[in-house]
Amino acid sequence: MTFVSDSKAPSIALVGATGAVGHTLIELIETRRLRHNGVRLAASARSAGRQMEVDGRTCTVEDLEGFDFSDVDIAFFSAGTSVSEKWARPAAAQGALVIDNTNAFRMDPDTPLVVPQVNADVLTGRPASGIIANPNCSTIPLVRLLGTVEQRWGIRQVVVSTYQAASGQGQHGIEELQEGSELALHDPDAELPAERFSKPLAFNVVPFIDRLLDSGFTMEEQKMLQESRKILGLPHLDVTTTCVRVPVVNSHSEAVWVEAAAPVDRTELVDRLAALPEVTVHDRDVPGRFPTPLTAGNPDHVHVGRVRVAPHNPRGFWLWLVADNLRIGAALNAVQIAETVLDRGLL
Repeated sequence: MTFVSDSKAPSIALVGATGAVGHTLIELIETRRLRHNGVRLAASARSAGRQMEVDGRTCTVEDLEGFDFSDVDIAFFSAGTSVSEKWARPAAAQGALVIDNTNAFRMDPDTPLVVPQVNADVLTGRPASGIIANPNCSTIPLVRLLGTVEQRWGIRQVVVSTYQAASGQGQHGIEELQEGSELALHDPDAELPAERFSKPLAFNVVPFIDRLLDSGFTMEEQKMLQESRKILGLPHLDVTTTCVRVPVVNSHSEAVWVEAAAPVDRTELVDRLAALPEVTVHDRDVPGRFPTPLTAGNPDHVHVGRVRVAPHNPRGFWLWLVADNLRIGAALNAVQIAETVLDRGLL
């Protein structure tokens, strides 16, 4: 157990505790032994009163409306952008350091956007906004790999196609995929549900995530561009993306083309990627080996395979990555931000 009576240990609040990311946050607080002197849970009125176990202690979910953050040191927000827009700043004003897992503040100049393995150096004190933003679930694994490429060879362009799981839409997204799959198996002509996704996801792929922008790109695609630039400190980085929802329960995959500024040696590239913290390169010893959402392995690692330098363009290479979007793409990165804050004494 990580609950301690030490008054110097932080008190924690989880907003959106009953959702898929909230459940994962609770699991990680327990398994990573994040020290705390108490965890409070908050959610919408319809979930208030529900009881959940945290570190062997029974916690009652409180209604976010009227929740008092004055005795909270760290508040994890994972209840959606609209909830964060309404409640994150008031929580910070009451004294909580907010770690926000939505798009609400990622591009706010007073709010650092953090992937600890890449840009922990931006955490030098309490942010002016009182908020630290957690990046998009597809941006996090990508920038964890691009950083070392930029340092060694420089980057001219990145082209990404994502293959994003139903869990990106939370537990309701998973349930809609499962329901639609069962319906389709029993009746191929059945009308399949499409509430969480713009088209039915069962036995389908949907190249449209989030809302459409005037540019013709979706907001999900725009996020990957602007967030990568901010995290890597490269305001002119050229990233272009097609984001696709696929009928997978959990774990996002990405096909990534990178054109570097100098010729790339595959052996050196693989060695540099494999040396990164919490990264597994599957074809380091067996060329062509690759991870999949079902078989990748350690859910706390970014999994890489199919690393190929283009024979016709030695500055360009492809790779395939898989990462658990509920953990690496959300809850784990948020907990690692909290660990960094605590290690540096920034509360």
